[in-house]
Amino acid sequence: MSAERIGFGARPGAPDAWVRRGEGGPAKAEVYTARLTVDITPELRGRIRIAAFRRGVTMAALLRELLEARFAGEEGA
Repeated sequence: MSAERIGFGARPGAPDAWVRRGEGGPAKAEVYTARLTVDITPELRGRIRIAAFRRGVTMAALLRELLEARFAGEEGA
């Protein structure tokens, strides 16, 4: 077993270059997600899974799309 150490890369000279978020990156609100747990029947889960598969998306992406469509325009409620 080797005790080889791997060091960190050098920090940029100007602190603003490594502290500040890069230009064009997503805003924090666009990245933040919250977990939602919902109890559903195995049959409904199966139907959702099949629908997602047929559309070529994940179940989570399908449900996000459906919730966005259903609650569009209801911000701040």
